Amino acid sequence: MSARYDAIVVGGGHNGLVAAAYLARAGRKTLVLERRPVLGGAAVTEEVFPGFKFSVFSYVVSLLRPEIIRDLELPRHGLQILPLESTVTPLDNGDYLASWADPDETRRELCRHSPRDADAAVVFGRLMHHMAMAVKPILGMVPPDPASLSPSDLAGLLKLGRHFRSLGPERFHALHKLMTMSSADYLDEWFEFDPLKATKSASGIIGTFLGPRSPGSAYVLLHHYMGEIDGAFRAWGFHKGGTGAISEAIARAARAHGAETRTGAAVERVLVRNGRATGVALASGEEIGASIVVSGLDPRLTFTRLVDPKDLPEALVDGVRRYKFRGSSGKVNLALAGLPDFTCLPGAGPHLRGAVSISPSLEYLERAYDDAKYGEFSRHPYMDIVLPSMIDPEMAPPGKHVMSVFVQYAPYHLNGGWTPTRREAFGDAVVKTLARYAPNIESLILHRQVLTPDDIERITGLSEGNIFQGELALQQLFFLRPVPEWAKYRTPIHGYWQCGAGTHPGGGIMGASGRLAALQILRSAA
Repeated sequence: MSARYDAIVVGGGHNGLVAAAYLARAGRKTLVLERRPVLGGAAVTEEVFPGFKFSVFSYVVSLLRPEIIRDLELPRHGLQILPLESTVTPLDNGDYLASWADPDETRRELCRHSPRDADAAVVFGRLMHHMAMAVKPILGMVPPDPASLSPSDLAGLLKLGRHFRSLGPERFHALHKLMTMSSADYLDEWFEFDPLKATKSASGIIGTFLGPRSPGSAYVLLHHYMGEIDGAFRAWGFHKGGTGAISEAIARAARAHGAETRTGAAVERVLVRNGRATGVALASGEEIGASIVVSGLDPRLTFTRLVDPKDLPEALVDGVRRYKFRGSSGKVNLALAGLPDFTCLPGAGPHLRGAVSISPSLEYLERAYDDAKYGEFSRHPYMDIVLPSMIDPEMAPPGKHVMSVFVQYAPYHLNGGWTPTRREAFGDAVVKTLARYAPNIESLILHRQVLTPDDIERITGLSEGNIFQGELALQQLFFLRPVPEWAKYRTPIHGYWQCGAGTHPGGGIMGASGRLAALQILRSAA
């Protein structure tokens, strides 16, 4: 067995890197092991085609916790988030709906479509801000076990109860509705302009096998509303150099505190002796000792591949096997010879420095979901489109551009499976849908990369290609994530911990799971 460490983190995704940085900051000799040749997991930047750099999987940032940025001094290590200035939704009649960085400009735009909605949007935005603030403390809380009588769990439940009581009846009722309703039904109570409801409800289906009228999608909408940049809620941005540069900034912070990182180091299994983790065995045959092993992988891999399920309680293994992944998102990355020309806003305007949302109506989104429900990819999918090279010109050669297209729905469990032919047909559907709104797009494409959930699983290791390491469904949140009794980052194997997005508070480039896991590990050793 080679050199011994205090802690080994399995998986160099951003949560694993955050956990490693906090452990190293506390003086623990820490090693991060990543199977791929690049750190970051799903938050990576790669030069897929010569001269064209892509945020291959995750592509925007907003949820990264400010306490992590502060504690790890990430700006000193290269963190540089550039704001996305707008969201434009092209409409089928040739018009568009837009929200801009300037609130007054956005209000004037909404007035153009519905003066009533322009007034409602102000009140709605204020309420969602309050709801985000109400949930924000929970993001930094270790989930208490409601079935436990331990003093720490009872104290945690009491703290949670006091927090909800402090919201008052009106806000608590609003939060209850957000936790249980569909995003479409919730938005129906606020707005009348259908494209506005569709574009807002799209935040409730991202990364989930839910439609806009599926109960529970309103919480996913709130989850994405909790994003902030420099204290500005509901702000989304693009990191200079792509999302891989976020992972690298965290890795630099970890190394600055003494952590080591190794790529091309696939962990075959966690070594367990007498119910205690003692290190890891690599696919190469090398064994590395450690008193703490932290898995940044998803719950399926953490509990059924890295360790023998026979070493775990049957109830835990059964819970993990029932845990829903159901990857439903695909990605199409395009290398372009020039800029797309949208019919609704011709030319190279400021809208190309923001996001373009293909969500013209609630019916459009629900029909896209109907395809997925019956095992097909959406023929006319929801798409969230960003042109990173318009924000950071270094992402593409001069005069050329890269386009990131996030797509719903592409079900992991596709009828007949994801063959190369079906993958290209999916890519064709995305491009043809985009061409309805930007007719010149097909003539601009120099290269394209089509990624299905099957590809995401194969490349990153994320089970079923789920970008959140498991659905953000009500039955998989807080003390139920990933399974009851084991939501506090530890596992039944002494010294074996979990820190991935399959734990509370879930997915997105947030880092909270890694931070909370590391703090729990440090408390347990104190």
